Order: sequence, then C-alpha cells, then structure tokens
Amino acid sequence: MNSMAARRRHPATLVVMLLLGLLATGAIYAAVDSGTSAQAADQKWSETQVETGKKLFAEGCSSCHGLGGQGSSIAPTLIGAGSAAVDFQVSTGRMPLAAPGSQAPVKGVIYSQAEIDAMAAWVASLAPGPKVPSDAMLDTSKADLAMGGELFRTNCAQCHSFAGKGGALSDGTAAPTLMNATPRQIYTAMVTGPASMPVFSNATLTIEDKQSIIKWIGSLQANDNPGGLSLSRLGPVTEGLFVWVIGLGALIIVAIWIGVKAK
Repeated sequence: MNSMAARRRHPATLVVMLLLGLLATGAIYAAVDSGTSAQAADQKWSETQVETGKKLFAEGCSSCHGLGGQGSSIAPTLIGAGSAAVDFQVSTGRMPLAAPGSQAPVKGVIYSQAEIDAMAAWVASLAPGPKVPSDAMLDTSKADLAMGGELFRTNCAQCHSFAGKGGALSDGTAAPTLMNATPRQIYTAMVTGPASMPVFSNATLTIEDKQSIIKWIGSLQANDNPGGLSLSRLGPVTEGLFVWVIGLGALIIVAIWIGVKAK
C-alpha cells in the first residue's frame, strides 16, 4: 500500500508544498516587518512627520535615550512606548529633562504641538505602543459623571487626593495636581503610566470609564467654591488643623480677655 501511494504521488507535490511554506513564511515576516510602518499609518502619521520627528529626537532627546530610542543607563527605552507617552511627557514640559532626578518636574513646553506630533510619529514607528487618543475618545458629552467620581475615588484619589490636588509619595516623588491637566493629558497618562502611576489599559478601564473620569476631573477643575474658603480642598486633615489653630486659638484669646476683664 505504501509503495502504491508513493507511486501515485505527483512529482510536483513536494515543490508545491515547499512553495506554499515559503509563501506563508514570507507573509508572516512581512506582517511583522511592516508593523512599525503600520503603526505610524494607523495613527495617520505622514512619512514627513516621521522624518521630522526623527531629526527633532536626534537633536533634543538622543543624548539620553539613544539615537534609536533604545535607552541608556540614565533613560529608559522608548521602543514600544508609543505616541501617547511622547505626547504626555513633552506636552507637559516633563521632557526634555534638564537633569536626572527622582521625578521629572513640570515646566514650560519648548516644542510646538506640530513638533510634538512629529516626535510621537517617529517613536510610534519604532514599535507598537499606546496611541494618542482621537477626538472621539476624548468626547465626554455622554460620559457618566457619577461613575467618573466613583472610578476616580477608587483608582486615583489615593495619590492625587479626592480633590485632584495631588499629594506626596515615597522616595521624594509626588502625584501632581490635576487642576491644569487637559483631557488629552489625563488620557495619555492613564494609558502610559508615567513615573509611579500604574498603567490603566482598556482591559482595566474601558474607554468609557476613562471618559467618565476625565469628565469628573473637569468638574473638579470647574468648582468655584460657592461655600467660601476651600482650604485647597485637601480634606479633613487640613480642616481639622484649621479648627485647632484658628478655632482653639480664638477661644484661648477670648478666655484671656475674659480673665483680664474679670480682674
């Protein structure tokens, strides 16, 4: 039976199977090899933006991150960081960093948005990573404000405080205030996890969840304190200190005044 099957097999069968294997291997390689350009195209970056971003990166970032974004002993790799990380770090003035430290400080932005987009395009072309959100992803018109407050208190308030004013962390770091953060910066921070912040992927917080959180933070930013002095909205510790220092101090002064009058 085996000899009969061997005689019935066409001589070209082995060649066809070999060609199919080579075609499949080539298709897989092409898909992987085109991943970087596909990433750039997926963000709708142009080739001009990518080239411009490469030059800007070489001039302002490569001394720490390396010409290929591979990182160094003083700076992390940017391969796989994605366009969102570049957009957040550069648009908030955290990068370029003047000197290594425990935390990149927020400072003046030295690049235009077009230049930031170009550098984001180049970093995105290195490898797939978190993307800059589209306008639709930042639309909070249908977001649930109450749910945003609940999600913020559950995931963000421990570091940024209930009022979004920020707070001290360990090792000389601090969670920044969110009072001046734009919706785009809030979103890119959530998907990239800068510094000590964890990454909130879409598997952890959906796009709708992120929109609700952004809407809640916007409501905190718009609060005009109709009740009077806000004490920076830092919570019961600040309020208690105010009562002890001002309230108790006033009672002591009144008690002394009564004692002097009694004499």
